[in-house]
Amino acid sequence: MVEFSYNLYLLLSAILFTIGAVGVITRRNGIIVFMCIELMLNAANLAFISATGIHKGLEGMIFVFFVMTVAAAEAAVGLAIFVMIFRLRGTISVDQMNLLKG
Repeated sequence: MVEFSYNLYLLLSAILFTIGAVGVITRRNGIIVFMCIELMLNAANLAFISATGIHKGLEGMIFVFFVMTVAAAEAAVGLAIFVMIFRLRGTISVDQMNLLKG
């Protein structure tokens, strides 16, 4: 079995986070932006797990548990908001989402 260094996992995490950040900045479709945010959260989870492997502790796994809980809640609430905006506006383009302004 091939052993990988924890540095490679951290590099993969940085690459995934960068892809997600670029997607959030450049895309205009709400669902795509939402998926890029989820990709960034998963990259952070991978970094936490890698740090846990390096330091031989449990703190990273506890953070991952909380991040996954927040991501699940975000997915449920975010998709519900997108469905309601699509029903009202007929589009989920981020440029036209000024509905939530006060």
